[in-house]
Amino acid sequence: MSRFFNILSNLFPLWVAAACVWSLLAPQTFTWFIPYIIPGLSVIMLGMGITLSVEDFKRVATMPKAVAAGVVAQFVLMPFWGWAIGKALNLPTDFAVGLILVACCPGGTASNVVVFIARANVALSVLMTMCSTAVAIGLTPLFTSYLAGQYVPVDAAGLFISMVKIVLAPVAIGVLLHHAFPKLAKAVLPVGPLVSVIVIALICAAILGARAEAVMESGLSLLGAVILLHSAAFASGYFFARILGYDTLVRRTISIEVGMQNSGLATALATKHFAATPLTAVPGAISAVMHSVIGSALAGYWRLKGK
Repeated sequence: MSRFFNILSNLFPLWVAAACVWSLLAPQTFTWFIPYIIPGLSVIMLGMGITLSVEDFKRVATMPKAVAAGVVAQFVLMPFWGWAIGKALNLPTDFAVGLILVACCPGGTASNVVVFIARANVALSVLMTMCSTAVAIGLTPLFTSYLAGQYVPVDAAGLFISMVKIVLAPVAIGVLLHHAFPKLAKAVLPVGPLVSVIVIALICAAILGARAEAVMESGLSLLGAVILLHSAAFASGYFFARILGYDTLVRRTISIEVGMQNSGLATALATKHFAATPLTAVPGAISAVMHSVIGSALAGYWRLKGK
């Protein structure tokens, strides 16, 4: 049975891509899941927490340089790529600003799921996501203002509270359950990745379906820009970690953290603060799908390849 679950999990890119195509053809099919996006991620985080022990986090505490490297890469490499790609492709103002906004946001919680599926360092990934979100309170508006030409306010308290609810609390509860009920952790381990795959596919399809018309109208230029942004981020994050001399699992973790953004935050900020130019939110919607597709493809490859 475990082998069967592993086979389904290894097909992660296929399930996500199929759900995305389906949502474009029939947008209303998956939009029902939109209210369940945050609870869905919380359930995934709880499942991952159950597979983690206190010792895992103690080991991460001995690697402060890896956490710092990931956060630095997040807020140096990604904003640069967002600005450079927009300039190089001469994107329209709305799309260029939207791409920069995506690039200046912190790492997304979905990265923790992809790291989990890739069999990289989940505890390190969770810590990096929390740290990048904390510093994003100041850096996201600062970098967006500098690169996009105007200031984008961030609800720092609300963002932090959401991170605590979506990531920290479920993972902490999961770790406690792991400690109190080790047999439960052993039972969850085979099915955890498959549950993650299903939820991520539903999230991507729901986001894309809700914005299908704008996505279809945006054309290949924006799609190419978003794909290029995330591809460059995954690659540069990996090689940045390699240059610093980190092992394979840390390289994969940093690569995924840099490549996967909190696109939902970017979309929300664009909707709220760029209401006069609604297409500014489109890069965030496409990003939410593409970073999951690219990340899931990497996760599937690395999962099969092993260490």
